[in-house]
Amino acid sequence: MFYHLLKYVLLGPLLRLVFRPRIEGLEHVPASGAAIVAGNHLSFSDHFLMPAVLRRRITFLAKAEYFTGPGVKGRLTAAFFRSAGQIPVDRSGKDAGQAAIREGLGVLGKGELLGIYPEGTRSHDGRLYKGKVGVAVMALKAGVPVVPCAMIGTFEAQPPGRKVPRIHPVVIRFGEPLDFSRYAGMENEKAVLRAVTDEIMYAILALSGQEYVDRYAAVVKAEHEAAAKERRFRRLPSS
Repeated sequence: MFYHLLKYVLLGPLLRLVFRPRIEGLEHVPASGAAIVAGNHLSFSDHFLMPAVLRRRITFLAKAEYFTGPGVKGRLTAAFFRSAGQIPVDRSGKDAGQAAIREGLGVLGKGELLGIYPEGTRSHDGRLYKGKVGVAVMALKAGVPVVPCAMIGTFEAQPPGRKVPRIHPVVIRFGEPLDFSRYAGMENEKAVLRAVTDEIMYAILALSGQEYVDRYAAVVKAEHEAAAKERRFRRLPSS
């Protein structure tokens, strides 16, 4: 109930008024039945803008840190994300990927829409990074179509580190559903999972027009953070 209150009364109209997003290809999202919507991830606001324009409810797998903050603020944040249809997923440890897959298959098993960011994290520089194969595992195991989606302009509206979005034109573009039924029963084949994931990422790239980087975003982000830390260390006065 609170999900619909957020979408139609509280948050959705505000997002539409402020960002005035242009929606393209909405007819490609199935009107019923289970499906995966796989998109690029440029901004914190992506979590709210896409659900605001869809006709159906969509559930996203969100990082567990959104649900574990301390104090009153943390509890309110957790309650907000749960009410907005987000499912917490612990991304640490070797079993994190399997936990996300189990949660995602549970959503699809109920005939619902599942939102996934195959890059696994927000892009720190606006480029599109290599997708993780979890999206392929879920698509093949559940036997559902994958709708590619491109968020355009949200990086400029709210880049990483910016708490309050700035006014900037936003386009949300959906592509034709991708059918992977030809790979049915092959969800344990690594080469197949990589091929399916790369096809999904190529479809997102064709919609978004981003520069593509054939590396995982989390790895590149960690390298940049380490380099920045090293630069700060070198500027410290020696004792």
